[in-house]
Amino acid sequence: MKPKVSIIIPFYNCPYIEQAIQSALNQTYDQIEVIVIDDGSTMYAERITPYLDHVHYLGKANGGTASALNHGINMSSGEYVAWLSSDDLFYPSKIEKQLYFMLEHNARISYTSFNSINEKNEITQMDVTPRYPNSIDFYRTFLNANPVNGCTVMMRRDFFGRIGMFNESLPYTHDLDLWYRALLNGIHFHFLGQSLVAYRWHEEMGTKKHSEAIKQEVAFTMGKYKPSLEWLISQME
Repeated sequence: MKPKVSIIIPFYNCPYIEQAIQSALNQTYDQIEVIVIDDGSTMYAERITPYLDHVHYLGKANGGTASALNHGINMSSGEYVAWLSSDDLFYPSKIEKQLYFMLEHNARISYTSFNSINEKNEITQMDVTPRYPNSIDFYRTFLNANPVNGCTVMMRRDFFGRIGMFNESLPYTHDLDLWYRALLNGIHFHFLGQSLVAYRWHEEMGTKKHSEAIKQEVAFTMGKYKPSLEWLISQME
């Protein structure tokens, strides 16, 4: 029997939500469940109505993306979990290609490359993700940046049993925090070098609206894990 994959879509006042849902439903892999977590939205929820027969739609009080992801993961039933932001898109073969890649490599977590798009779904940059010649160079990148786009990631369910869930106290760096914990627990990130996600840049995105707060939180999160990561890298050299 083919493994089920749960696609978690956190939603908060996003005008692109129906495009994200449609991209999840358009997957070539048929053993999926799509779970939309409404994180206390006050706008655009009506755009989900046409899809209610095809997705699990769950509401909750506003608590941020990490809390929405954790709620979706806890309510999901798939052996694998993928995260899709409500303003981004999965290309049709995303789940199928990434799942079989993970099965082939017995991976707990994997990530892919992606294309950047604008408000009109026009590609502005292709194949964005950098390549690393070895694990040490990949680990070193985490000392100053986050090289893994969360919406390209797929995780096996036992990944969370090993290192825990997203940190709900971090509004912006919950993904980076989780990646650090994975690295420090010896979990290898497998990279599939294909662009299987469209990552949307637009004026209302959190990355632009909250840039200063994000910089401060990134500095805090990196500072928390940097000494342990530096020690780990020294053991790898």
